[in-house]
Amino acid sequence: MSAASMQLMSVEITRLLLGLLIALFHRPIADYILEHERSLVIMFRQRGLAFPATPSTETVRNVYFFIGIFVAVFEIVRIWVTVH
Repeated sequence: MSAASMQLMSVEITRLLLGLLIALFHRPIADYILEHERSLVIMFRQRGLAFPATPSTETVRNVYFFIGIFVAVFEIVRIWVTVH
């Protein structure tokens, strides 16, 4: 393997690890984002702007879990295609 392909493979593996980390820590990530989203919605409503309610905590947690799994599976497929 050339140096360029090794660097490309390290980028793919880093993305795979990022997807796995998102899936592993989806609850704290989702809770953090949702807390800030709720405070933004409250701030905008106090200023007279109508915003829809934020999604439920479980919905946001599921979304972040699926994002992490999607990124991981996508990168596994890319690595497999690159190797074969």
